[in-house]
Amino acid sequence: MKRLKKTAIKIGILLTAIIAIGLIVGKIYSEPIPAGEKGPQADLLANKMLEALNADGFKALNQICFSFGGHDYQWNKAENKVDVSWDDYRIALDLEDSSKSEVYQNGESVTKKQPLIDKATAYFYNDSYWLVAPFKVFDPGVERRLVCLESGTQALLITHTSGGVTPGDSYLWLLDEQFRPIAFKMWVSIIPIGGLKATWEDYKTVNGVPFATRHRIGPVSLFIKKLESKIRMSD
Repeated sequence: MKRLKKTAIKIGILLTAIIAIGLIVGKIYSEPIPAGEKGPQADLLANKMLEALNADGFKALNQICFSFGGHDYQWNKAENKVDVSWDDYRIALDLEDSSKSEVYQNGESVTKKQPLIDKATAYFYNDSYWLVAPFKVFDPGVERRLVCLESGTQALLITHTSGGVTPGDSYLWLLDEQFRPIAFKMWVSIIPIGGLKATWEDYKTVNGVPFATRHRIGPVSLFIKKLESKIRMSD
């Protein structure tokens, strides 16, 4: 028992040290959120980015299927529902009314649903952001600011003041000459380093809509896989 207690104390000390080092490193390498200006010019840049990504085509997509971080998604945009699968779980999420969501394990219905519904919802909002974040710049609760970089180019700073899993997060979109995103810098609650950069690259065009399928954060690459979509049929 004493040995177990000593081991637990050592683990606790180690975790505390890791957290402390992370906070110190975060303070050293963090960048402050840049100053930006709200208004028509910020909205104009946001619209140029959306045009470069065929936002109208994205709106017409009825269903998007993809895999990210070990989670598989079948997202029915028109009905605001999504099937989330990982390991032996499948959660049929109703994003409008979570009480209507269903949970399955190995094909069998699960009665204790809410913890898995909450987990699947968090997975979806996080993972789908890496696919469709540029299309959300005019969502309710999103603030847009125009930022003039030292290079003389313009960037778009957006802040999510509400919605999603972590409201308050900010992203600085870096664009190419055609206004297509090439990267963003992040100021998010779950990452201690402010201004951490993630690339948006390896675009794949699906039904006329280009999606970035690779994100590099330092030496780590995150991939969007199994990307497919369907266009809404007209009435």
